[in-house]
Amino acid sequence: QVNLVESGGGSVQSGGSLRLSCEYSGYTYNPRCMGWFRQAPGKERERVAAIHSDDNPTYADSVKGRFTISQDNGKHTVYLQMNSLKVEDTAMYSCAAERVVGTTCHSWIPDPLAAYWGQGTQVTVSS
Repeated sequence: QVNLVESGGGSVQSGGSLRLSCEYSGYTYNPRCMGWFRQAPGKERERVAAIHSDDNPTYADSVKGRFTISQDNGKHTVYLQMNSLKVEDTAMYSCAAERVVGTTCHSWIPDPLAAYWGQGTQVTVSS
């Protein structure tokens, strides 16, 4: 059974930092994409960052230079380091995993029938 559990969310002031973690179990598919997505109330879900099992990260333009995605395969964990947080980064952040073909996650859109998702962790940034 595949299980993804996010942690690290919380409330922070604008300009602050948070590090999200997504610990996964029962998932050993390769090659794969794992990524962080966010959804704010009234808005569509947005892919924030993704990383291939070959370590090729990709970022949304809105977070480039501020967020860093990384993975520790030994700990079965994917991280999202978020710096210089803005009020508009406020959202529910969820991680997802899916087996893919290819060597990048640049065009990855999770397949609703194949991707695995965590429950999410809330990030709130105040001014």
